Amino acid sequence: MELVVSDGVHQATYSPPVPVSVANRKSTSPEFSPSGYYQGYGDGSSVSSEALTGYETLDAPPHYDFYANTEVWGRRRRFRPSLYQLYANPQDDSRPPLYEETTGGSMDRGGGDTSEEDEEEHKDPPSEPTRFGWIQGVMIRCMLNIWGVILYLRLPWITAQAGIGLAWVIILLSSCITGITGLSTSAIATNGKVKGGGTYFLISRSLGPELGGSIGLIFAFANAVAVAMHTVGFAETVTDLMREHGASMVDRTNDIRIIGVITVTCLLGISMAGMAWESKAQILFFVVIMVSFASYIVGTIIPASAQKQAKGFFSYKADIFTANFVPNWRGKEGSFFGMFSIFFPSATGILSGANISGDLKNPTVAIPRGTLMAIFWTTISYLIITATIGSCVVRDASGILNDTLSSSSSMEDCVGLACQYGWDFTECINNNTCTFGISNYYQSMSMVSAFAPLITAGIFGATLSSALACLVSAPKVFQCLCKDKLYPFIGIFGKGYGNNDEPLRGYLLAYIIAVCFILIAELNTIAPIISNFFLCSYALINFSCFHASITNSPGWRPSFRFYNKWLSLLGAVCCVVIMFLLTWWAALIAFGVVIFLLGYTLYKKPEVNWGSSVQASSYNIALNQCVSLNHVEDHIKNYRPQCLVLTGPPSSRPALVDLVGCFTKSLSLMMCGNVITAGPSPSVMEKASSDSHVKWLNRRKVKSFYRAVVASDLRSGVNMMLQGAGLGRIRPNVLLMGFKKDWRSDSPQSAHNYIGILQDAFDLQYGVCVLRMKEGLDVSHVSQSHVNHGFDGGPESTERNNSAPTRLQTITTSAVPPAADPQHTTVFQKKQGKKTMDVYWLSDDGGLILLLAYLLTRRKRWSSCKVRVFVGGETNKKEEQREEVLALIKKFRLGFQDVEVLPDIYQNPQSVNVHQFENVVARYRLDMNPKQESDSGPMRVQEGPWVITDQDLERNRAKSLRQIRINEVLQDHSREAALILITMPVGRRGVCPSTLYLAWLDFLSRDLRPPVLLVRGNQENVLTFYCQ
Repeated sequence: MELVVSDGVHQATYSPPVPVSVANRKSTSPEFSPSGYYQGYGDGSSVSSEALTGYETLDAPPHYDFYANTEVWGRRRRFRPSLYQLYANPQDDSRPPLYEETTGGSMDRGGGDTSEEDEEEHKDPPSEPTRFGWIQGVMIRCMLNIWGVILYLRLPWITAQAGIGLAWVIILLSSCITGITGLSTSAIATNGKVKGGGTYFLISRSLGPELGGSIGLIFAFANAVAVAMHTVGFAETVTDLMREHGASMVDRTNDIRIIGVITVTCLLGISMAGMAWESKAQILFFVVIMVSFASYIVGTIIPASAQKQAKGFFSYKADIFTANFVPNWRGKEGSFFGMFSIFFPSATGILSGANISGDLKNPTVAIPRGTLMAIFWTTISYLIITATIGSCVVRDASGILNDTLSSSSSMEDCVGLACQYGWDFTECINNNTCTFGISNYYQSMSMVSAFAPLITAGIFGATLSSALACLVSAPKVFQCLCKDKLYPFIGIFGKGYGNNDEPLRGYLLAYIIAVCFILIAELNTIAPIISNFFLCSYALINFSCFHASITNSPGWRPSFRFYNKWLSLLGAVCCVVIMFLLTWWAALIAFGVVIFLLGYTLYKKPEVNWGSSVQASSYNIALNQCVSLNHVEDHIKNYRPQCLVLTGPPSSRPALVDLVGCFTKSLSLMMCGNVITAGPSPSVMEKASSDSHVKWLNRRKVKSFYRAVVASDLRSGVNMMLQGAGLGRIRPNVLLMGFKKDWRSDSPQSAHNYIGILQDAFDLQYGVCVLRMKEGLDVSHVSQSHVNHGFDGGPESTERNNSAPTRLQTITTSAVPPAADPQHTTVFQKKQGKKTMDVYWLSDDGGLILLLAYLLTRRKRWSSCKVRVFVGGETNKKEEQREEVLALIKKFRLGFQDVEVLPDIYQNPQSVNVHQFENVVARYRLDMNPKQESDSGPMRVQEGPWVITDQDLERNRAKSLRQIRINEVLQDHSREAALILITMPVGRRGVCPSTLYLAWLDFLSRDLRPPVLLVRGNQENVLTFYCQ
């Protein structure tokens, strides 16, 4: 039954004709069929778009595969049809091949034998690697890393130093910084699919490889050092236990070193066993820590025994809380920021979950939820422990049971809060020899606990879990950095092993770094070292979130909404300020390393494109600046020669590129133009807009844009660029092109089109420059694509026979890879020495020719050249005219001192040169008698506008002789010059035929060894001697 639309139009009317074989669902290869196209990018099923939409079409409904860059196991990946496939004629044999962005070459097999493909599809899928949810993968991991060695071994001591009040400030300040960073991390992590690499991946994909690479290297190093910090904390605990039982290997320092190295070696074995074993170990550590916390809380409630009272524990007392609420600074670390620098590393575990982003089931959900929950619960636990330990234990105690307050002792002579509870620690307080109390005894939590071994087990669990988390994080981050190949000599550490892509080599490197820092064996020395590195990482994460938000990029769409760009900026500023307040020299070292790595990355310019916020910001800045120029009126003082250079492919005419680059580099606009005279097709458009041309310019260190157009002929293509190139006020005002040396052997129409380009430029108020070199400009070969010989005929053009092509053409062959474009050396790349630059200012066009010469002398390679200015004049007024021109040039402040008047340019040229000129134009002359002359108008149009009549020759005889004579003068005065700049003559339209005008340019610049640049401004001033 045929479907009829309500307005009476049959739906089948819009269905394209379908071959019978398609209707029968049979392959018609190699004939074209819409369904064949659809199946080519489909999943190989028999369901086509007709079954989905009700009529035959190539358009596909939205699908996940169209936006993903990975494949799903067990089915072929779908691909969206190209625009050309949708609108191209099905019978067109020139259609491009199917879109072939698949893996394994499945698309290339087409309709051939699919037995191998079917066999692959029936193979068992690879085993799924271990993946974790937000609780086990992020929250528990972050909490374990935050609950590190500082919690058990230094938090009571920090409470004694800073007091409960300032200890809370330190904890809350740290939590605010980590909380803001957690919000920023959550926003970045939910702005797209997150892969492995953790912190480095988040920063680099947000801010780009420059800052991302440097901070990734620092963050990986900081995690490796953190392994040493937590391991030393564990070793300290073991050493103290050994000493309590009278055991010792060497001395305390060396015991810590030995135990630390053995411990980190065991952790290395767990890490290399795989993430599954590491995760099971973390859960065990988490349970142990929870039990130790319970033991500690119960211990604070149980009444204190005499042994505990001797060590300063008296259970909850308001007086103890009041005394311990205020600070009591002691030692060289006794300051707020000293305590902050020691405590802050205990809050730096918030990125442990993000660092294993590649091992999470759903990173965009797990990272925000797990990280923020971990920050909340650990902050609560820190505040509780600080308040409880500060309410139960005094700062100083001797630990001696006999130090009780006897009845004979006077309360007035007793020093310390313990006197109120019957204990006299006066002697050790006055002598600073107290070994217990929260100011002196690092194991105070064990002493308070209901069962001390549980606290010891908690210390073991906290330190080992944190060390294990850092030992896993550092190689994971470093592996992602190595795979991006931003830095040399580290690629070997990017190799992964097993289903989880474990960085075993990275584990070994982190192990070596950790062992080196374990040998320091001093926890208070290691902690401040990594504080600045973590703060630097946090600062850049916050700045990444702020920068991505402030650029208003449409691609910044995080699903996590609970962040604020200004809060992120505040967090970044706080991190930087705290870095310098902690240890200014370490902050300078951190920033020095970042700047060094940033400079290296900027210099190397890695070929990566991650759509960073820096790119978005660059676009915003450029756009706003371009728009703001609309409010700036043009002024002669700010005139810059903004050049549209007809190079074709830039690599085909390097001399033209190098010369123009000399006076536009870091000064004005340069745009290389390429006209493709071929029919529009995807392959032609792709080659025309290929990035290989821009890469060639970048390798040559030429700051230029590249613009290509496809047109029916050269002249119309150039006209398109003349009118459409540029943006706002940043648009070309000078056209530069090569001289057409093969105009005599080429068709007259080709010569006419060439001159037509100059006339079009004059019509659009462009200045025009034509470069001619004796050896030619075109260095291209046939193997290169899109070499348009309309710009320049090459060095041997005059020897070509008349069988050459009679029209402008474009040679289009297979695409050449960017590396295949050679970097030819040209004369304009060399230092010119003390030669002369001769400027023949024969006609005043606004001063463009003088300005170009001045801009060239500002370049180092041209700075030694002496500029000579030649002008026409009369013999009897030669000196007077010279002084007049010299005075004018001095007013322009160009620095040109050598001016010479040439009265002989008005003399008649040699007859032999005149005869050569006549022979050249004779080919284009039209012989007719006076009777036919009255009908010459229609005949001329019919035969071509390039035909030269006797009337044309006679009307332009004086100008023709002038060009021949000027060439003779050039031969006499400028044979050894480095460059000749000469005012280009102008042929009046309708009076001077195009072939005659081209003959003028030819004879004016022929047979000269130096390069010749013909210059004609648009008759508007480009120089001024006024200051306003």
